[in-house]
Amino acid sequence: MSNAFLTSDIHQPDAIHLIVLTGMSGGGKTVALRALEDLEFYCVDNLPTALLPELVAAVSHGAVAGRRQNIAVGVDVRNRGEDFLRMPTVLSELAAAGVQVHLVFIDCRDEVLIKRYSETRRRHPLSVLGLSLSDAIAEERKLLRPLIAIAEKVIDSSELNVHQLRRLIATDYAQATDGLTLMFTSFAYRRGLPLDADFVFDARCLPNPHWEPRLRPLSGKDAPVREYLESQPLVEEYFDDTVRWLDAWLPRFASDDRSYVTVAIGCTGGRHRSVYLVERLAAHYRARHEGALTFHRELE
Repeated sequence: MSNAFLTSDIHQPDAIHLIVLTGMSGGGKTVALRALEDLEFYCVDNLPTALLPELVAAVSHGAVAGRRQNIAVGVDVRNRGEDFLRMPTVLSELAAAGVQVHLVFIDCRDEVLIKRYSETRRRHPLSVLGLSLSDAIAEERKLLRPLIAIAEKVIDSSELNVHQLRRLIATDYAQATDGLTLMFTSFAYRRGLPLDADFVFDARCLPNPHWEPRLRPLSGKDAPVREYLESQPLVEEYFDDTVRWLDAWLPRFASDDRSYVTVAIGCTGGRHRSVYLVERLAAHYRARHEGALTFHRELE
């Protein structure tokens, strides 16, 4: 079987991109699919392999929710063995037709999967076969063997939390989207600067909800903290100035063929002011139909 589709190039935003997400149940496929949905991919979970060409045709020609060029599909053991055996052929045929195909396998160590299932009390999809959890995981690895062998990328999520996995997927596949994708990151200065930030803004000069006893346990995502900060004229001035600065300089990055920019906003504890500003900035740019993601380092 030819693996020609593995040479697909994510840096072709005008092409039709199909990302097939698969991997171990409990590894984070749903998290990855949601990250792609935030990047405005048309996302479908648990689609039978035989329907992939029809989905690509329908979405790319506008028959479903307007014409879209970026599609992501989740595939797991609910599709069962025959589907996995047909997948390499179907993906090769789509690639031969000009579709940029990306097969991403999310792996995870067995002991971590067992711990995750124990903590969430979820049932493994193969438990319906009467298998123990460890046996279900072993059987799943066997069923998925044809896909991991041809994957463009294998991601081990064993040491990743959901935010880190989401960010990793977004960073890798933002290049397939039109325009610039923004990652807004909040952080605490006392824990150091984010190493991958393109721009860093310091919000420590703003009124601090930490000193309000009723607000201290909350975060910038909570309504009482938002209301407190929105009542502060200095916060409004800071937000407006930040937007003006980004609007002036982000187009320079876009014109320089950059597809992904990380904007970090820090405060003392990384829980109130920076989180609020990150959420508000992301909402502002999403309303302008620009790709915007969020990551809160201290809310892990």
